[in-house]
Amino acid sequence: MSQLVSTDRAAVVVAGKPVASQFQPVHNPARTDEVVGEVAVGTAAHVERAVAAAADAFPGWSATPATRRAELLLAAADDLADHVDELATLLTREQGKVRWESMIDVGGAAKILRYYTGLADRLAADEVFRRDDRGTVHLGRRPVGVTGIIVPWNSPVYLAFLGLAPALLAGNTVVVKPSEYAPLALGRVLDVLAAHLPPGVVNTVPGGAEAGSALVAHPRVRKVFFTGSTATGQQVMRGAAGNLKNLSLELGGNDPAIVLPSARVDDRLVDELVRAVFTLSGQICFDVKRIYVHRSRYADFVERYLDAVDRIVVGDGLDPASTIGPVNNRPQFERVRDLIERTRAAGATVRTVGRKLDPEGWDRGLFLLPSVVTDVEPGAEIVGCEQFGPVVPVLPYDTDEQVVAYANDTEFGLSASVWGEDREHALSVARRLECGSVFLNVHRLGASDMTMPFGGFKGSGIGRGHGMYSLDACTELQVIADYVDVSGFPGPPPS
Repeated sequence: MSQLVSTDRAAVVVAGKPVASQFQPVHNPARTDEVVGEVAVGTAAHVERAVAAAADAFPGWSATPATRRAELLLAAADDLADHVDELATLLTREQGKVRWESMIDVGGAAKILRYYTGLADRLAADEVFRRDDRGTVHLGRRPVGVTGIIVPWNSPVYLAFLGLAPALLAGNTVVVKPSEYAPLALGRVLDVLAAHLPPGVVNTVPGGAEAGSALVAHPRVRKVFFTGSTATGQQVMRGAAGNLKNLSLELGGNDPAIVLPSARVDDRLVDELVRAVFTLSGQICFDVKRIYVHRSRYADFVERYLDAVDRIVVGDGLDPASTIGPVNNRPQFERVRDLIERTRAAGATVRTVGRKLDPEGWDRGLFLLPSVVTDVEPGAEIVGCEQFGPVVPVLPYDTDEQVVAYANDTEFGLSASVWGEDREHALSVARRLECGSVFLNVHRLGASDMTMPFGGFKGSGIGRGHGMYSLDACTELQVIADYVDVSGFPGPPPS
């Protein structure tokens, strides 16, 4: 079993060895005066070294049989499963999320690796596409090459491994850029993973914009997985244009939940929509960001919803009494806080509810009580943006046509949910929504199964992840045409 180092320091690691760098502190968002550890300030020079190591390791790793690659990844998964408890505590301290959320996040590394190792046989041999009198056409999948994985701060381990596992199984080598806001637990997970693989197969360059831009633009990087905002995704596309990189972009969401007239507005529905909005303090790409309720159910829903949200307890994620933790970082905290104030100043009704777990220590952390917004226009800023915090607007509607137009009137198109007892009606509404996933009567962690394709329409991304869809995205399809008779091909007759 690999040993986790005791120092909470996320370093630049190239081919298994730390590289000298400058460091900056990582603060606990529940107590911003507390330093949890340090993170390297990755530079373009660090990226250059990491990419070179990954490129050197690529020929050997890509030539390793897929079944052997799977064996190594499975051993890493078994090792990582032994460290979930301690790393979940570290992740909560650096990221802020409550501990059960951190357990899912960190535990995802082993879970995702195990799932993908079960798909190794899909890559083991070419398939025969066609065989006839002319010859045989073979189809095979070949690894893309050096792959950059740029990880956000909200679910750093889980989201990193949704790119890492298929990329490595497919035979690619990787350079991972953790976010400077949540690098510590992921850095330690990556160290354990890298210890099970040949040097240079997994390399880590934490940091901010400089490291990310250098990784995206590097001419030897052939594939980039990016999870983050739509605006940054556009920058990634521009940076990747130099050598036409293969891109998988999972970008922002402004997910609508539509409550139909047939919905039973009871404790289950209300509690599910509380989870759908406020899990991880609203900092999930496919959290519900706006709720539309048929006017016949609207007043009852708002009353019940406010009561349920008022039971949320905001505090340190390590305290089991906390329902949700703080916002992860100060820029995001200020963005959400200012959005709520602008919404209130514009005349909407903003009800800030819930309870402070530690009123005396409240101002030490990046805490926001949950807010529910009513009396707001469909075109208001709070309705049209990705809030990414503990606030949600609730709006009435009258007809299917109206609510479908409301739901689709956005540049986002990640996910949505439809709630009602009339399944056929719900399906008919779902099919008219412009988004990559629609959930019926649920919308929270677990709703998008790892085997299901996941991704967005419009500004919410390019490509699909999860399952074989991610393996496809990590490979290039190659045709080998082995002809024995070319007499039927066009051209002049033989002389």
